[in-house]
Amino acid sequence: MKDLCELCPRRCGADRREKAGFCGCGREVKVARAALHFWEEPCISGSRGSGTVFFSGCPLGCVYCQNFEISRGHIGKAIPVERLAEIFLELQKQGAHNINLVTATPYVPQIISALKLARPALKIPVVYNSSGYERVETLRVLKGFVDVYLPDLKHMSSELARRYSGAADYFEVATRALHEMIEQTDGIEYDSEGLMTRGVIVRHLVLPGARRDSIDILNWVSANLPRGKYLLSLMSQYTPIQGLGAFPEINRRVTSFEYDAVVSEAVRRGLDNGFMQQRGSADTAYIPPFDLTGV
Repeated sequence: MKDLCELCPRRCGADRREKAGFCGCGREVKVARAALHFWEEPCISGSRGSGTVFFSGCPLGCVYCQNFEISRGHIGKAIPVERLAEIFLELQKQGAHNINLVTATPYVPQIISALKLARPALKIPVVYNSSGYERVETLRVLKGFVDVYLPDLKHMSSELARRYSGAADYFEVATRALHEMIEQTDGIEYDSEGLMTRGVIVRHLVLPGARRDSIDILNWVSANLPRGKYLLSLMSQYTPIQGLGAFPEINRRVTSFEYDAVVSEAVRRGLDNGFMQQRGSADTAYIPPFDLTGV
């Protein structure tokens, strides 16, 4: 790790040997859970589950974060790089279809070191599960280590991005990152079981009251991303968390009308190569316990 951290777009310049950066992360890797996870897209979770490693901390500050216990609460256990490499191989032994790195940005140098240690024994693809708020320079360092990118594309409106995620530049940053991810993977590949081994899945979570912003995002995706080089995943799983009193407009679930309107626009624009969710997906039961399982 550089003495002054510039891994994420915040470029806070923290000396993480001495203090945490904007993301809340220090020098050591901090993990809250490492286990098989069955609630990703079907081509990621498959029949045996995705080997998901949930890292603590986050460069964003989303007020509605479903994983707030680790993104803002920083629940987790500090582990050395050698232990992280062991975790990757343990998940593979449990039958994981892939290694799924959730919010890994603050730990990219250590993760690369762990992946080097795990090779050549590690035979399954590596998934980079991201908020989309990424520096292109950091993504380029990951080339050759990541097989599948799973980024969010959260907001187009700078006002919504500032209000809900603390990053008015979110869309500009995330779209540059998306182009880099698609350039790195250059298409979609599957194994004999239909599991993605290479590619990009662009995720968009529909928020209450933000239907028009979602439609604007779809219009941008349709006009700017190369067809056949990514899948689109439209999510209806938004679940209000505690502490949203200052944000009453999102302190409710997405209505069927809101989600269906976004899906209809995607279909109208031919963006139907991907995934859509059932309304029952908006449930806290899909949020795993961050209890240090597998750490």
